Amino acid sequence: MASMEKFSVKCPCCESTLTIDGQTGAILAHEEKKKVHGSFDDLKGELGKQKELREQIFEQEMSSMKDRERLLEEKFQEALKRADSDRGKPFRNPLDMD
Repeated sequence: MASMEKFSVKCPCCESTLTIDGQTGAILAHEEKKKVHGSFDDLKGELGKQKELREQIFEQEMSSMKDRERLLEEKFQEALKRADSDRGKPFRNPLDMD
């Protein structure tokens, strides 16, 4: 009578333990890795860090929007000045220039 050999293999992806039949290669059992839950203080600290990061990103976006508004206003004023300087000249369609 042949002995039934079993192998225990740890999955490299999820770290589950698989029990495999040596003769057939069939999976006999599957045991998931036990998840370690952090303490409440650890989770609270992690959430605090995430909140700080979100606030930092928000502040950066707000300052860039203010800067963007200023840049657009400057471009608009510059375009108005150019329009005033071209006021007496006849309009020339750029597509008509060959």
